[in-house]
Amino acid sequence: MRIVPDTDVLGARVEDIDLSRPLRESAVRDLLMALGERGVLCFPNQNLDPPELAAFAAQFGELEINVANRFHAPGHPEVMILSNMVEDGKPVGFADAGQGWHTDVSYSREIALATMLHAKRVPVRDGVARGNTEFLSMRHAYDDLPQAVKARIDGLSAVHDFAKFWNMMLAKPGTDRLPLSEAQRAKRPPVPQPMVRTHPVTGKKVLYCNPGYATRIEGLDPAESDELLEMLFQHQAQRKYFHAHRWHAGDVLMWDDIATTHNAVPDYGADEPRFMYRVQVLAKDAA
Repeated sequence: MRIVPDTDVLGARVEDIDLSRPLRESAVRDLLMALGERGVLCFPNQNLDPPELAAFAAQFGELEINVANRFHAPGHPEVMILSNMVEDGKPVGFADAGQGWHTDVSYSREIALATMLHAKRVPVRDGVARGNTEFLSMRHAYDDLPQAVKARIDGLSAVHDFAKFWNMMLAKPGTDRLPLSEAQRAKRPPVPQPMVRTHPVTGKKVLYCNPGYATRIEGLDPAESDELLEMLFQHQAQRKYFHAHRWHAGDVLMWDDIATTHNAVPDYGADEPRFMYRVQVLAKDAA
């Protein structure tokens, strides 16, 4: 196994590894440390079926079953399908997953450690792959905050709401999402999250506050909360914290859900097929 860091603030390529085979404990530790340091790991040239992807991910922790409860791989509710493809007039997966800056599962008391996507089909136009996944480093964003802002947000919590992101996507033209049911809403009520976390792998502080789910800051009046959130959202969006992954079929991408935010770029059409499997590892010790 070779880990080759990218030149961006985030990203590394992991070569000479077959993810369909169980990893040694030392390899799991090395990959966790690389994930904490680099934020985004790409494993190229893999060919995993849903059970193999789930088995690889489970070596890092317990897997989440998404509250949306749709588009699972048959027999594997922990493996979600992301796709714009349609079969027999019905969508085969979530077509608009991740479109907007967010951190996966920040809306849950039990947050995520990592997300993994495995690309089976990637839209390509004029020889260029479409549908990049973009990332921002929340460790570096925190490091660069003025000391006065760090002191101000230390100990504060922001309320994260699953419905904020879902309703934003629901309002987009052409969506096949349905309004959340009362049962789904009850499973994911708004929850407070500390705005500053200590990363469980690196021990470094990160800014844990994303525009996809954070709605308000506890203990502040609405105007003050809105102003501080907007400042933090603008600060973390700076290009120096940015990394983009251009997909190839066979890629497995693993990213840190504590120290990054991400965004899926929908720059491809309905006639340009995209198909991916998704799994998520929970961060029990970080919640």
